[in-house]
Amino acid sequence: MKTALKISTLLIMLFIIVVAFDGRAYYPSKTEPMRIDLDLEMATFGAGCFWCVEAIFENLEGVEKVESGYSGGGIKDPTYREVTSGKTGHAEVIQLTYNPNVVTYQELLEVFWQTHDPTTLNRQGADVGTQYRSVIFYHNLEQKELAEFYKNQLTEAGAFKDPIVTEIAPYEAFYVAEDYHQNYYSLNQSQPYCRVVIAPKLDKFKKAFADKLRKERVN
Repeated sequence: MKTALKISTLLIMLFIIVVAFDGRAYYPSKTEPMRIDLDLEMATFGAGCFWCVEAIFENLEGVEKVESGYSGGGIKDPTYREVTSGKTGHAEVIQLTYNPNVVTYQELLEVFWQTHDPTTLNRQGADVGTQYRSVIFYHNLEQKELAEFYKNQLTEAGAFKDPIVTEIAPYEAFYVAEDYHQNYYSLNQSQPYCRVVIAPKLDKFKKAFADKLRKERVN
């Protein structure tokens, strides 16, 4: 509990600092004018089983679309069976499309760091294998610099007891997972994995980020 509070406090402090990445990356105050660029942007994160990660990010206000899939491997169009063998090099990831006028990349990183353990190599809980590694696939230089900045700051602040092992790598390709993996938690809430693993994690996320939830999913 103390560790989670410490991480949350550190992230909040980091996200209100003006960061001079070409004068573009900063945490906007409520008095800042709305950005006029209405183009949606993309982010790709791996934080263990994609069923869990999808369930969390699809509840964020400003996230328009979330897809579960595979990135970071050596073959094209891998199947779930191939990925779970650990031989393709892919990670289970979610690729999300978001409106930066509503939710910033910094805020997405805040959720990412707080909703999984970035210190366990190739593992999240009972899910073990390189496909479950903690990874950020950046889509542009700004995302790369922000990811590295916050990782370094959390490391220097000792936010976690163990070293952060999160991989930060360039985005190359994303392969959408099979249909039955999409919206998995929403469609399978009675399944044991959903009840025992995903539901408690989702409840914890909703309490920590109550002010950032999609309005129709607050209750």
